[in-house]
Amino acid sequence: MTNSLSAHLSFRLLGPLECWYKNRRIPLGGPIPERVLAMLLLEPNRVVPVTRLVDAVWEDAPPATASHQVRKAVAELRRRIPDGSSVITTQGSGYRSVIPPDRLDLALFLSGVQDAHLALESGDTSSATRTLTFVLDLWRGPVMLDGGGPVIAAASAHLEERRLSAMEQLIELRLQNGEAGELTGDLRDLIAGNPLRETLRRLLMLALYRSGRQAEALEEYGRVRHLLAEELGIGPSSQLTTLYEQMLRESPELAAPAAVPPGDRPTARGLVTDAPCTLPYDLVDFTGRERELRRLMAYATAPQPGARIVAIDGMGGCGKTSLAVRAAHRLAGRYPDGQLHVDLRGFTPGEEPERPAAVLESLLHTLGFPRERLMPGDVQGLSALWRATLAGRRILLLLDDAASSEQVLPLLPSSPSCLVLITGRMRLVGLDGAEWISLGTMSDKESTELLAGTLGKDRIAAEPEATATLAELCGHLPLAIRLATSRLRNRPRWNIGYLVERLVDETHRLDELSLGNRSIEASLNLSYLAMAPSKRFALRMLGLHPATTFDAHSAAALLGTSVQEAEKTLEYLLDVHLLQQHEIRLYTFHDLVRDFVHGLRPRDSSPENTELERAAVDRTLRYYVLAARKACDVLFPGRSRINRELPPGPSIEIPQLQNSDRALAWLDRERGALLGAVALSERYGFHAHTAHLTRDVVFHLNLRGYFREFRELCGTGVAAARRLEDPQLLRISLGNLAVAHWKLGRFREGITTATEGLEIARATGESSGEGFCLDLLGLLHSALGDLPEAFRYLRQGVALHRTIGYERQEAESLGNLSSLHSWTGNYREALNTAGQAMRLNQRLGIQDNQVSALSDMAIAHLGLNDVWQALSCLEEALDLADETHTPENVALVLALRAESRQRLGDHEAAHRDTERALRLARSKGTPLRQSAVENLLGLVHRRRKRFSAAFELHEHAYRRATAIGYRIEIARAAFGLAEACESLGRREEAARYHERAEELFTGMGIPRTCRPNT
Repeated sequence: MTNSLSAHLSFRLLGPLECWYKNRRIPLGGPIPERVLAMLLLEPNRVVPVTRLVDAVWEDAPPATASHQVRKAVAELRRRIPDGSSVITTQGSGYRSVIPPDRLDLALFLSGVQDAHLALESGDTSSATRTLTFVLDLWRGPVMLDGGGPVIAAASAHLEERRLSAMEQLIELRLQNGEAGELTGDLRDLIAGNPLRETLRRLLMLALYRSGRQAEALEEYGRVRHLLAEELGIGPSSQLTTLYEQMLRESPELAAPAAVPPGDRPTARGLVTDAPCTLPYDLVDFTGRERELRRLMAYATAPQPGARIVAIDGMGGCGKTSLAVRAAHRLAGRYPDGQLHVDLRGFTPGEEPERPAAVLESLLHTLGFPRERLMPGDVQGLSALWRATLAGRRILLLLDDAASSEQVLPLLPSSPSCLVLITGRMRLVGLDGAEWISLGTMSDKESTELLAGTLGKDRIAAEPEATATLAELCGHLPLAIRLATSRLRNRPRWNIGYLVERLVDETHRLDELSLGNRSIEASLNLSYLAMAPSKRFALRMLGLHPATTFDAHSAAALLGTSVQEAEKTLEYLLDVHLLQQHEIRLYTFHDLVRDFVHGLRPRDSSPENTELERAAVDRTLRYYVLAARKACDVLFPGRSRINRELPPGPSIEIPQLQNSDRALAWLDRERGALLGAVALSERYGFHAHTAHLTRDVVFHLNLRGYFREFRELCGTGVAAARRLEDPQLLRISLGNLAVAHWKLGRFREGITTATEGLEIARATGESSGEGFCLDLLGLLHSALGDLPEAFRYLRQGVALHRTIGYERQEAESLGNLSSLHSWTGNYREALNTAGQAMRLNQRLGIQDNQVSALSDMAIAHLGLNDVWQALSCLEEALDLADETHTPENVALVLALRAESRQRLGDHEAAHRDTERALRLARSKGTPLRQSAVENLLGLVHRRRKRFSAAFELHEHAYRRATAIGYRIEIARAAFGLAEACESLGRREEAARYHERAEELFTGMGIPRTCRPNT
């Protein structure tokens, strides 16, 4: 196995079997491969015959193909495990696992137990205690907890016996060291699983006795005596009986020994030395970080050619020191010559970072060197003496809050028997050979566990939703969670929900997350003040960015730099954990960091900074205007050109958006940023930027079906154009707003808006704009059922588009005319008009409009009872359609295909189309399209005599269409409800709906032959 794989591949056997590679759990492919691997790991680096593997896998008589299945399982394991052919080798008639001892928890356990026995033989009880504590922490349950054959079960029972023996030895040592009462809980848990194990009973009796609980100790003897007699018909052992008698007479031999002082503990060399320990205390309620802790422990215990160095970096308040201290205490038993902690004060307010020379003097003095023998300030000499002193010693060094690689390098030992743990707010890239662990935020589960540990399980169980929100508002940051829970403990009348209400206000959130000298704001401020002025300025400016996630291109515009320089700045802020990166090339603020950055700008509101801020906003908006324009030019060619350009400004570099895929991907990704940019331009009064942005962004919102955002943005664009007093921009913005009103069923508002746009277009002689407004008025009047007016406006629009040669808009007008012809029963004219629209759209290459034209042709063919031709049009439309672009158009095509297939007797296919059409229409459709699709599908159900389902669909359509006044679909829904009620025997309802449908159809001038039928 290569060194690189050895460093990242590990196996766990002391509990559920697991294989891990680079902190990722590797699935093993099922129970047979798992049992084969378990057997190979139980005998690592030894050849295990296939016959023995067969016995391990099958509990009873194996199948005839057992050997073949074992070989197949080995092949599967080799495929799944990185470099699996080197991990599992074939030798003769068996297989051998090649696993370094430090990568298998079973090997670590067995070697640790042996080390503890050697330490005891040499009198080093302290080292034995620490080693046993470490190896017993590796256990997570029985071997192959989820099952295994008799061979594995026997091995598991043997290892469980080894574990119990080690546990008994450890408790014996802790009793010898003066502990007592704190052991009783663990002993009772062990006895519950092993009630007949007399050694455990003896240790529990002794622990109780030394805790001053003599009566309980004597009762324990009575319990075990009764249990042994009842279960086995025997009495207690002589050891247990002797202990009982000594307790009765309060023998002095049972008195607890005095705890061994650290300085008097014997070492493995048999010398009496001082083994200093200056580690901070380990948090009792330390929570989470299990993955990072496992990774740290695995690296720290693995064989290394030089000193082991683990560097933990992360933003302030993420728990770097807590993790390092927890690991240091767990590893202390491996470093009996000392465990040293140094606060390097890299980010301590009001203080300079500790100088390496001063730190070395302090460390050497701790190890016994008189200060007068040390040369102050001689970094090289002190460093050489430090490394020579540590040669051959086993010392753990925790360097906390490091500021730079230069501060740390002179402190590093060269001895392979030492371990160095380093914490810092930024990655110290100058530390070659270090194992890096970057801490992010806690998971939802870890945050909840920390809240439970600090507030109590009952309290969070009473408010589970508020608890989840509290963790979210604290950004899943350990320091923030601890500060929040401290406030709750100090305010007994507050509940979690009340604190959540206070934290919701972003402007005061950081004030709430403070207690005494501890606060999130103070912690982040240390990182901020440690940066160079240019980086601080960049951070403040990035707080102006309109998006929560941004890339180097938009950051470059904001900062006024090249893209390459901006990326360097973003990467630096990422290194110091003031930015995060959840996706390659994209950056974001942690929520609390964003609150902090927003609070920075008011600190310096000088005229100069205000002007710099305004210039940064201008560049950012200019970037989004130019990039959105480029993307829309690619995706929506043929749009009206805007005469008004942006005011002159700096050159802006925009991304490559030369094809439709890139342009659409950019718009999709930047939708939130573009909406934020509009809000930003409004706030700063950049009205031209607002008008340009809204004009382009609405194309994408319409394409993706974000119709409410579409309408809101159109209203913003109209307001900006009015402020600019630009008639062309106002006409375009009014036209877009009228489209939004039509999409959302606000027809009368749309008519008012489109009429104003028409007046402006005629007054300024803008023929293309006039034609566009005529089309809109035709659509809006048709929705209200005023078909003569609709025909008049649409025919005027077609004529005007032909005169000026505006083919794109002519095609759309023809499509709208085709719909009106179909409504009124003139199907041949509808087909002819839709055909003209199709030919124009094909020549222009506008795919979405081709789909609409084909739908119109299919409707006409169905009206002419030419079902096969209709189906052909619909199949062609679906080949062109993309439900991610215009899902509501796809929904209509599917609904029409469902009707066509049903007419041809293909009921199963019709049902599939019905389900899919309904899902698309209801998830992304406008009220107009939803009601149209539901009425079509109601008709499909009526023809299949599913009248209850038809009634439900028509009722939905009736409610939707009535809410917006969409008369044609109200009439169709009423007719469908009447037919469904008639078939269900609900004759009074049927009569009412028939009357309503007749009134509407007659009012619109739609003949009976054009009404829906069964």
